[in-house]
Parts: sequence; C-alpha cells; structure tokens
Amino acid sequence: MSKIFNTTANCIPEKHYMVDLTERLIQIKEMVDRGDYFTINRARQYGKTTTLLALAEYLKKDYLVLRLDFQRLSDASFADESSFIFSLSKRILLSMKGVAIPEETTKALTFFAQKKGNAETLDELFIVLNEWCEHSEKPLVLMIDEVDQASNYQVFLNFLAQLRANYIERDLISTFQSVILAGVYDIKNLKRKFVSQGEPDQRAAFYNGPARLAAEAQRGGVSLEHSTNSPWNVAADYKIDMSFSTADISKMLREYENDYKTGMDIDAIAQEIYDYTAGYPFLVSRICKYLDETLPGTDAFPNRTAAWTKEGITKAVGAIVIERNTLFESLIDKVDLYPDLKEILYDILMNGADISFNPYVVSISTAYMFGFIKADGTRVIIANRIFETFLYNYFLLSEESKLTDIYRLGMREKYQFIRNGELDMDLILERFVVSFDDLYGDQDEKFKEDDGRKYFLLYLRPIINGEGNYYIESRTRNMERTDIIIDYKTKQYVIELKIWHGNAYNTRGENQLRDYLDYYHLDKGYMLSFCFNKKKEIGLKRIQLGDKLLIEAVV
Repeated sequence: MSKIFNTTANCIPEKHYMVDLTERLIQIKEMVDRGDYFTINRARQYGKTTTLLALAEYLKKDYLVLRLDFQRLSDASFADESSFIFSLSKRILLSMKGVAIPEETTKALTFFAQKKGNAETLDELFIVLNEWCEHSEKPLVLMIDEVDQASNYQVFLNFLAQLRANYIERDLISTFQSVILAGVYDIKNLKRKFVSQGEPDQRAAFYNGPARLAAEAQRGGVSLEHSTNSPWNVAADYKIDMSFSTADISKMLREYENDYKTGMDIDAIAQEIYDYTAGYPFLVSRICKYLDETLPGTDAFPNRTAAWTKEGITKAVGAIVIERNTLFESLIDKVDLYPDLKEILYDILMNGADISFNPYVVSISTAYMFGFIKADGTRVIIANRIFETFLYNYFLLSEESKLTDIYRLGMREKYQFIRNGELDMDLILERFVVSFDDLYGDQDEKFKEDDGRKYFLLYLRPIINGEGNYYIESRTRNMERTDIIIDYKTKQYVIELKIWHGNAYNTRGENQLRDYLDYYHLDKGYMLSFCFNKKKEIGLKRIQLGDKLLIEAVV
C-alpha cells in the first residue's frame, strides 16, 4: 500500500510521508542526556505526539522509556489522590507490558492498581517509582502526552510538585533521568488554563481586575498559592524548532516524487508551501494532501503533474482557508474563549496595530502559546499567511452585518472581473471607487479611516473566493499603509492601501510601491488611497515610474 500525507493523529513512517525528524531527535536527546526536565508546549496539531513516539524509539537503546498519555485518563481519575494513583498505576503497567522491570516494582504497582485506596498518597507511589529508578538496568525517562487533560486538577499539581522535589534532590535519591511533558499550555504557567475553563464571571474577573487571583483559586479546589506559583518551575527551556523548514519539505517531497514521477520543481514547490505555512506541520501536510488526493482528476488539474504546481497550491490554499477542520475549529474556540486574545488579533489585522513582542503581556503570551503569532525581530506578526487569511475572513464575516452593502456589491459584480482566467484589477478598483463613494461618501473622516481596509477586503473577498488568496505583507502593515498581496491562479497582484496625507506623502508611497514591485518581480502595481479632502478627485489614473506602471485609485 502506498504512503499518504497524514493530517489526523500521529504520523507513522511506514504509512505516511513525513519530514526527517532525526536532527530534532538528536537535539532532544542532548537534553535528556543532561537530565533536563522540560515541556514540549506547542499549538494544536504541531507534531508533538509524533515527535514523542519517534523520540521513545530513538531513546530506547540507552534508556527505559515510560510513555503515558493523560488523554486516556477520565475526569474521575483526578477526583483525589487515591483515584489518581489507582488509574496511573494501571496505565504504567499497560505501558510497560512486555518490558523487564524489577519484580518488586511490578508487585507494588499491581497492588495499587487492584483497588482504590491501596495507596492513599502520592508519597507512596513515588517511593515505588524511586526504587524502580534505583534498580532499573537503564535510566528511566518519563514522557507524558496531553498533560492539558490534567492541568486543571489539584492532584495533578501535587504530582508535578513531587516531580519537582525529586528533581531538586536528584543528587541524593534515585529518580527519573528526564521528564518530558507535552501539551498546548505551558506547564510553567498554568493559571490561564484554570481561568479558561472557569465560569464566565471567573474569566471576566481574571481579565478585568484585581479579583482575578481569587477567581483562579476558586477553580476546582486549586489553592491560591498553586494558581500563582508553578509547581514545576524547574523545567528547562525547550527551544528546538518543530516547524518544517523548506529543506524539510523538499526532502519529504523528494520521497513522494520518487513514487509518482510528477515532474514537479521540488525546491520551488517546497518554498511556495513554506511561504504560505511558515512550516506549520498540519498546514504543510494539509496542502500536500490536497494536491495529492483532491485536485488530480478535476477539470483544471487533470493529473498529479498539473496539481503539483504554483497554481495548484493557490487552489489548495483557497480551499483550505474556508474549510472546516479540527485545527481551525480549535483556533476559533480559543478566540471566543479569551477576550484579550481576540482583541489583540483584531487590532493587528483590522487596525494595523504595530505591537512589540513582550512575552510578559498576557494577551501576547496567550496568542504565542496557541500559535497565532510569532516574533519578527521585536514585533508581533501573525504566524503564517494561511492563519492570516483565515482570521481576516473570520473577522470580516463579523463585520458583514455592518458593512453588508459593499460585500453584496462585490458578490453581485464578481463575474465581470475575470478576463481570460485572470483578475481585471483595474476594473475592480474602478468599480470599488464608484461603489464606495455612492455608499459611504457622506460618512465622517473617522468612520472611513478606521474601516478602509475592511471595505476593500469585504468587496474583494467574494471576487477571489475559492480561486485566489490574499494576505497582508507584515513589513508594511501599520495604521497608515498596508500592502495586500493577492495570489490568483498563477498571477500575483500588489495593492497598497493608504490614507491620503498630501502630495509629498503620496509621492513617497509611489516610490515605496515601485521598490516593492521590484522585490516581487512585477511590472505593474496598484495604490488605493482613502482621501478626506473635500476637493479630492475620485477615480483612477495611470502613472509611469521608470519601468513600472502604477494604477492609482482615490476614494
């Protein structure tokens, strides 16, 4: 059976096309060799479980690996210490089935797993675990996946505290060589998890003032001390990059190409996929899966050779940003759950806010933890183009009730803008200028300045929907100027949106756009200026700047 691209659960090398994890495993093993305790906290579907499975196999020559998955434990398992020890002992025995472990360890864990109450405290469990570490032929490494399932329970915090105490005394007692916890939430900072799963009034208290600590402390018996101080602050920083590089993607595609002989330009396709995804594992695999399984056989892409092209990637991305999938559902759940997260994303995307990256700001830390943003030098930017387009669509949909007229016009007029399979961008701007002036020409300046981007994107969205994609160039996004990059089939369009501040400022904008066209190897660009001068002349004009043609539209 041939391999496939996988976007569900963990990846299996024998069944799925995968990037080579060897270099990452070498780096993680170095941390294990040092005896580090650490967390692998990454956003949903970022390859954490696949990495842990590969790591367990990679380490088994030198270590005995105890790998657990807290997703397999029910809520009842965390009701109290007795229930937790009972369930955990069962899971340890199942995980170690067929593995030689000391007889006394097996007897003790079996006793704990036979009846709740056979071990009353975590102290008793850790005495057994420490003795196991002492008599084991190989050093023990503990891996726990999906710790998010447990992180809002007091008994889990007590468990972490025991691990911490063992780490501190590791020169005096036998304990785990290394402990690795994997999940979305940073275990060194659990309080956001408590609040996110609390009642709405508790969440409001957290975000709105001094009562937030009291709100946290009410969560399931979690003490105020535990809610503000991490019980696992011994964790080492995990800085290993788990995103896929262009070289990673190329190597994976080379294996695919050896199987199917599509004739694709492997390096160019890998770069194009990376440009859209910034190496987010799920998104990389989702695009590849679409190119392999969905596009071939359609009218526009009759075979794999036609699909594995830049035009095929554009089509795939256009379909992915409007589909329902588990990753996007998780993202929206987080946006709805965290008010400050929604606010900062809206501010970046819709208002052009330029925000400095500061991990101690709760909203920034939350957005970073969930994978929405990344640091670009000292600035915050959206993590990848696909997330940016998806979030723009999400926020624009929420604006349609207010700005529905301009959206409906774009929907009604969209077919006239396609000429010979290409966008007639001149006509799009011409029609937008007329429509905007008819609908909003009598609005005040503040109204138009704040919403200029929304108007144009709402008008544009139904025109390119399904066939093209757009994103905002992060290097030029600010309150005064925004460059929109549109990919439509095989062509690219650059449109600068700006607020009019006089002729001198406009000339600088023209020169900046000319330089930007050089960067994208384009001969023609567009400028859309929102002008509040009562004497303005609305409409389009053509400007020749050297070898570049600029189409300027003023509204």
